[in-house]
Amino acid sequence: MKPAKLLLLAGDFVEDYEIMVPFQALQMVGHTVDAVCPGKKKGEQVRTAIHDFEGDQTYSEKRGRNFTLNAIFDEIDVKSYDALVVAGGRAPEYLRLNPKVLDIVRHFDKAGKPIAALCHSPQLLAAAGVLKGRKVNAYPACAPEVTLAGGTFVPLDFFEATVDGKLVTGPAWTAHPAWLAKFLVVLEAHLAG
Repeated sequence: MKPAKLLLLAGDFVEDYEIMVPFQALQMVGHTVDAVCPGKKKGEQVRTAIHDFEGDQTYSEKRGRNFTLNAIFDEIDVKSYDALVVAGGRAPEYLRLNPKVLDIVRHFDKAGKPIAALCHSPQLLAAAGVLKGRKVNAYPACAPEVTLAGGTFVPLDFFEATVDGKLVTGPAWTAHPAWLAKFLVVLEAHLAG
């Protein structure tokens, strides 16, 4: 596979596995991954949260690790990236309030570039207005937002992911194997295209 340049959006209390695993796995297969956060610079960190499924009615949340950013949000040129990756956790709920973040999401959608979104990250896609007519999975509590944004929520097992065109979505970190595998297939087709 041809190496790609990927943009990874981050924010404080992004879900720990949902940022760490894609960041490392996508580099492992040869891609460049620039992790950025509004208001933070290269070398600064975002705090993460660990979401787990422990038999409660919803996930539990614990303090995670610190994740070090490797690029500067204010210096990115979105046109230079091949695809966008958005992790879940609590970060998408407030990142969606940032107009520049919404413009970034809209750029990737309008340009027909792959977008991989996991867990709560479809909140950000909904706010950017890119879900209309799309089949999307997310953490189940985000299903109403997907529907209100004009998308169709696709219920999945927590170990599965779904693809609609160049949009790859899944319910949580438990779906990493399926989500990343499907994203790599979409990305490879895009790069070959």
